[in-house]
Amino acid sequence: MKYMEKAEEKTGLIDKYAKIITVIAVVFGATSGILGSLTAASSMAIGFWRLTIALPFFVIPIVVNQDKRTELISINKKDYVWCFVSGAFLFGHFFSWFNAVKLTNIASASVLAALHPLVVLLVTVFIYHKKVSFKSVAAIIAALAGGAVIVGAGAESFADGNLAGDVCAFFAAIFMGLYFSVGDSVRKRVDGGLYVLLVFSSCWVCFTVGSIVTGTRLFGYEPMDYIYIAIMAVMCQIGAHAVFNLCIGYVSSLYVSTWEAGEPVFATLMAIVFLGQVPKAYEIIGCVIVVCSLLYYNRQESRNEL
Repeated sequence: MKYMEKAEEKTGLIDKYAKIITVIAVVFGATSGILGSLTAASSMAIGFWRLTIALPFFVIPIVVNQDKRTELISINKKDYVWCFVSGAFLFGHFFSWFNAVKLTNIASASVLAALHPLVVLLVTVFIYHKKVSFKSVAAIIAALAGGAVIVGAGAESFADGNLAGDVCAFFAAIFMGLYFSVGDSVRKRVDGGLYVLLVFSSCWVCFTVGSIVTGTRLFGYEPMDYIYIAIMAVMCQIGAHAVFNLCIGYVSSLYVSTWEAGEPVFATLMAIVFLGQVPKAYEIIGCVIVVCSLLYYNRQESRNEL
């Protein structure tokens, strides 16, 4: 009884503060671009070590809990498959993203990768056949438009960055949108902790196989490279992506994905502090548009839930 009461209390806290936790997770996730650009390790190596460091934090709690082990075994095969697919999409996102921040500037990569709410919106409407209010759609479009303004509304941002990096960032957005969309469905049937474990395990397997197939060097980097990756594992893998998976069970994937669209704002602010990149006037205007659009979207989502 005490265990059940504690579980209900924990669930209640997550349910109550899920939207705030989502925003904090976005801030943590915004550090990924800076940390990824600072390490000399390859994209495949970054992903492998990031998952290798983070995965035990999700494996151990399940292994020591008999109820969770039993629940893990009882998951049906179809959900196992979808968890693997979700992990494969996450692998695609990570690999594309780490390549993007190494090939183009962080601002361009962040904004292009933030296009994933559009993918989620398309999946939500055309596959899940869910209704989305016009005001919510308008807010999403406005947020994406604000993100485009941050990097010069198109032409200038592409001129400043490498085209290959921009393409990688766009694919990162597609994979992230698909990843969120799958999670929105599976998390209704699978416990959050188990879902995170299965998805991250799938992603780790993809990076392991990818490293072997491509002959990626995993050792021999500078100590600071591994430190940056370790920080990424804690802040981005655990503090951001794991939290996103948990929150999807309490808020819509469209809500999580749209707040993620504000990541370029936080990335820009961090670039000022850590990289000395002072934003231009149009970047500040874009930040204001994104924040206002997200706040408006948050208000619409709250009304729809009443």
